[in-house]
Amino acid sequence: MTTTPPPPLKDTSEPLSSPASRIPQQSGLPRAGRSRAFTNWIIQVSSEDPGARSALRSGLRKDLDSVRRMHRLVAPWLPEPRSEDVERAYYTVAAMIAAQPRSALVVPQDATFGPDRSGEPVAAPHARRRRASLGTAFALAVAEGPGREKEMRAGAAESRLNLLTRQSVNGLHRHLPASVGYLRSLGVEVDWAQLLDDLSGWRRQSGRISRTWLQDFYRVRNKALVQQADNADEKELTAETAAAAGPSAP
Repeated sequence: MTTTPPPPLKDTSEPLSSPASRIPQQSGLPRAGRSRAFTNWIIQVSSEDPGARSALRSGLRKDLDSVRRMHRLVAPWLPEPRSEDVERAYYTVAAMIAAQPRSALVVPQDATFGPDRSGEPVAAPHARRRRASLGTAFALAVAEGPGREKEMRAGAAESRLNLLTRQSVNGLHRHLPASVGYLRSLGVEVDWAQLLDDLSGWRRQSGRISRTWLQDFYRVRNKALVQQADNADEKELTAETAAAAGPSAP
């Protein structure tokens, strides 16, 4: 069972009541449950504890040997056994979550925590949530763009996504923070748990993951375009009907 780590050195100490000092236990969680519980907890601790958020954010775009401040928060969540790719994915996703504007750090409804028999806080990721790939997020950045202050052009979204799908593991870690940060700046939700799993398995399954991202992008884009066309037709029909009716009688 993963337990709360020993007290850190004096210069990084946390009050016993701080969110970062209450790391939930994860023993027995399946992979999907662990990913969701981890990302939910990172959102929570980043929103409630400025020191923890600063420590996590400091690891953005850094390798595993240069993220000393992150270890006390991320290490207790790492699965056993694990590959370096999985380990790196946990640190990268945690840093990207913490790098969001504080106003964007909204704890999902399924981020439930409660005490177990020993009094330790425990992640309860039992609430099922439909997963969305990064391709879906890019499509929504375009589909939901009109009417907002910011939007991503369809061509730019397609180019960015295609660039990501062609990356090696190192290239993906290098390019992902900027793309994800841009999506979040537009207010587009990112499924952090799904992204964590995709990043963890990229070396072995990049073909399948890339296919899913691109399929989701074009599927959601096409659905949005069809909806826009239907709305335009309905608006035009309404206008024609009103014109045919003529002016109202006095």
